[in-house]
Amino acid sequence: MFDVVTFGSATWDIFIRDKKFSLEKENNLFDKKGIRFPLGAKIDIDEIKFSSGGGGTNTAASFSYQGLKTAYCGMLGDDPAGEYILTELKRLKIDTSLIKKSSKKPTNHSIIISIPNKDRTILIYRGASGDLSSKDVDWQKVAKAKWIYIAPLSHRNPSLLEGIVNFAHKKKIKVALNPSNAQLSMPREKMTRILKKTDILFLNQEEASKLARVAHKQEKKIVDKITNYYPGIFVMTKGERGATVVSQASRYDFGIIKGKVVDRTGAGDSFASGFVSGMILKDDIEYAIQLAAANSTSCLSEWGAKNGLLKKNQSFKKIKIKKRDEKISQKSS
Repeated sequence: MFDVVTFGSATWDIFIRDKKFSLEKENNLFDKKGIRFPLGAKIDIDEIKFSSGGGGTNTAASFSYQGLKTAYCGMLGDDPAGEYILTELKRLKIDTSLIKKSSKKPTNHSIIISIPNKDRTILIYRGASGDLSSKDVDWQKVAKAKWIYIAPLSHRNPSLLEGIVNFAHKKKIKVALNPSNAQLSMPREKMTRILKKTDILFLNQEEASKLARVAHKQEKKIVDKITNYYPGIFVMTKGERGATVVSQASRYDFGIIKGKVVDRTGAGDSFASGFVSGMILKDDIEYAIQLAAANSTSCLSEWGAKNGLLKKNQSFKKIKIKKRDEKISQKSS
């Protein structure tokens, strides 16, 4: 029996950091800022670090650190990066029997180019992880799970998400979902059908805006529109402004725990997996919020998406939560 099985990407992350990198004005970009490198040049850098990442393995690490029996279901390349990730997952006491290896594509890779205390740009190679299909999944083993956590999945296999959710619904397994932009671009009727079979939905405000088809700045309207038809617990993160959690009985608003920020990689994964861990361990939304906020802050304090994660029974700072009771009247989408 697994407490939780995670689905999502497994990535080999390469971090490049240099204080000489600078932001330059680029009028053709959305935020008017970019990083420019001279063509043909060799550029010395201050730091390079390596770490595993990807939403599927990042969340699995959080769950395992919280003492939950965890398995990761995904696909790796048959290469050194894949071997390192597999070894690390075993070290973290994560069950790897649901992992498949691809001979066709290398393991996913990310190159994170970081300007200290400012921002970063990520170059992504979406490799083997995106080729996982329903036929690669050992459904008999997945059926042993109490929860399934679904991190963003590749657009290359659009039927996989609905297959996982339908299987979980049939087997009465609870589902936490953090959909990718590819999933949010599905036909509205299909996405609504999937969502109604899940228990917890995680979106950042930009993603929630896309799902609700409401302007990004209209926060209240976004939340109201989604919760009017979504029956589970809806969690909307808002970056440095914290997050909002809405159940069918109450709404919770809270900020962030301030702390040292070394690297922002994995902040969303650590928040979501912290929240789900709290719900699995205590079935208490306020405890889940506290664990989520603390896990995310702790993750930010170290390089990589797994190195700073909270361990079981580790003490952490608490945040102030504003709670108000409000009965949600369900409507069709």
